[in-house]
Amino acid sequence: MKVLFVCSQNRLRSLTVETISDRTGGHQVRSVGTEEGARIRVTAGHLGWADLIFVMEKRHLNRLQKKFRDALTGKRVICLHIPDEFEYMDEDLIDRLRGGVAPYVEFPE
Repeated sequence: MKVLFVCSQNRLRSLTVETISDRTGGHQVRSVGTEEGARIRVTAGHLGWADLIFVMEKRHLNRLQKKFRDALTGKRVICLHIPDEFEYMDEDLIDRLRGGVAPYVEFPE
């Protein structure tokens, strides 16, 4: 399964989950950001690649729908409702990410 994680800058939340989950359980994982200065900025190609898309906040979903409506057709997008208040690899962030993703994708502890 190809899993895409989306946050604002692709520096903290989505990069953390990519780091802890890449190539586990047979999944391919990528992360992107929605903002102008993102480390890797989301494109229609990223969305087309993904089988499953997780966004950190509702505003990320809104931005994707506004800019990439066609690329999202038929895609499953799940909002994790994780605010931008964590540092990269923060243990509380990792716990929230694992908890939010667990109903959909199995990642290691």
